[in-house]
Amino acid sequence: MILAGFGKMGKKIAALASSTEDIRIVGAVEREDHPEIGGDVGELAGVGRLRAKVWPACKMEELVHSESPEVLVDFTNAEASVANVSKAAKLGLSIVMGTTGHSEEQMDSILTAIRDAGIPAVISPNMSFGVNVLFEACKLVASMLPGYDVEIMEIHHNQKIDAPSGTALKIARIISEAIGGHGKIVEGRKGRGARQRGEIGIAALRAGDVAGEHTVIFAGRGERIELIHRAQSRDAYASGVLECIRFVCGAQPGVYSVLDVLRGRR
Repeated sequence: MILAGFGKMGKKIAALASSTEDIRIVGAVEREDHPEIGGDVGELAGVGRLRAKVWPACKMEELVHSESPEVLVDFTNAEASVANVSKAAKLGLSIVMGTTGHSEEQMDSILTAIRDAGIPAVISPNMSFGVNVLFEACKLVASMLPGYDVEIMEIHHNQKIDAPSGTALKIARIISEAIGGHGKIVEGRKGRGARQRGEIGIAALRAGDVAGEHTVIFAGRGERIELIHRAQSRDAYASGVLECIRFVCGAQPGVYSVLDVLRGRR
């Protein structure tokens, strides 16, 4: 595989992959001015030399031709991921993408590139298996308690760029669909006035080194249900990525979710 984006998540994925027998990282790509260009992926990830270096993203095609990887894993940013996925798709690589913060237009470009190339891809704002089970739990609760108020609170580390998190937004959309598309998503509520019926509120907190926490509250008269997922480290995300890599290597062309990966493991 190739890693697009060699930040904290990229290094965690590289470290976990280095301990497996079936997944080999052949290189990573980063922006041209990145200080780690030319460095060894394993040494930078703290697991020893892997004989795979960090390349500038503009040389992805050269990397693919020299190392023949099967999968591109993208954890960059919205703009960079459009270019990375489009290029990798044209080169015939399968895709695993956990990047968030896309506009509708950017996501449409990514999906078009994948479908035009006829490749398999797993796309999710969160690769944690636990979070994806949370998605299903939220769908169930929302469908059975359609009149309950819904509030979502998420906390992430102080370096996270997008807010609300892609995971919180996906939870809100899942709940809205479960109640017939009637939910109105409200981000960062402020000002005066009572809560409107059907609102799905999202509050985003940024502090310290929190890997990720999502709390979903369903509140009715005299009671409430709280669904909480806490990521205690990035291992939860990285281990999910490795399972997604294994899945796309044997999948038919198409765009899949992490739930598809989970169901395929049964």
